[in-house]
Amino acid sequence: MNLQWQEFLAARAAPGSEAAHPADDDPSARCTVCDLSHLGLIRVTGEDAMTFLQGQLTNDIRRVTETHTQLSGHCSPKGRLLAIFHVMRMGDAVYLQLPRELVPGILARLRMFVLRSRVEVTDVSDDLIRLGAAGIRAADILSSGGLAVPAQPNEMATTNGVMVVRLPGAIPRFQITGGFDAVARLWSVFAPEATLAAADVWALHDIRAGIPTVCATTADAFVPQMVNMQLIDGVSFTKGCYTGQEVVARMQYLGKLKRRMYYAAVDASTPPRPGDELHSALSTSEQASGRVVDARAASPGRYELLAVVEKEVAAAGDARLGEDGPVLRFSDPPYGFPAET
Repeated sequence: MNLQWQEFLAARAAPGSEAAHPADDDPSARCTVCDLSHLGLIRVTGEDAMTFLQGQLTNDIRRVTETHTQLSGHCSPKGRLLAIFHVMRMGDAVYLQLPRELVPGILARLRMFVLRSRVEVTDVSDDLIRLGAAGIRAADILSSGGLAVPAQPNEMATTNGVMVVRLPGAIPRFQITGGFDAVARLWSVFAPEATLAAADVWALHDIRAGIPTVCATTADAFVPQMVNMQLIDGVSFTKGCYTGQEVVARMQYLGKLKRRMYYAAVDASTPPRPGDELHSALSTSEQASGRVVDARAASPGRYELLAVVEKEVAAAGDARLGEDGPVLRFSDPPYGFPAET
């Protein structure tokens, strides 16, 4: 974490009282704010930056502008996701946001592909401060702080060097990215009426929105279609070649997707973790019938999660955490699935 930001947070009383879970129907959750220092940020600059990224990411990087952001994956040659980025642009710089734990490995991997390209790939996780805000009052508070507020998911507005991105979800949710002074001032704007939320709450909002995350325990485990990237504008099938593209395209046009990502809930005494295996007596696979993508507590003993699982197993509702653990309750993600022919 940025040391100056760390000291700033430590020296001030947090806005409101800390929220353990995002109770959307609770009046006290009219606005929650979350420090997003658990996320890392890679900046890509240089004359060849866009061409370089076009050859590395699953989505069409040319569609990223100063008013439009996107999700995009970075794959192995076998078409398995090594990371999922939230891609933003300000001026000539493109920013790739991902879990901070993945930054060193992904940074080294991207630099390995630079070769003679005029590109600079830099870890700026501590250079820019990121803050999350969610709730029915979030947009009004941002406006009162003098910031332009985007109206649609994945849109971005920039005011005096501060980027505000609207994120998908059932309630209004925004990410603010900027320099220390600007974000510290905004923190004081939120303080009178916002509740501080832990990082797990922010992750739970992503889970409820059906937005996948790749972490260290799930890297190289899923092709993009398994985590619904084609349904949330996270992969382009017309952009041309990129690392792993042949496998991803073959799955889309010639293969049959047997596993996909569902939202699920489970009552458990032990928290489910990303990468945990799911098992079913109905599965005919030699592998586990599914795997947890991400999971967070929604209330004591109750967890919400995203899980990649065999479609037949999910339809039957017959998947357990581990070989003899509790049964998961599946439902479609909020964006649904296309009709199958």
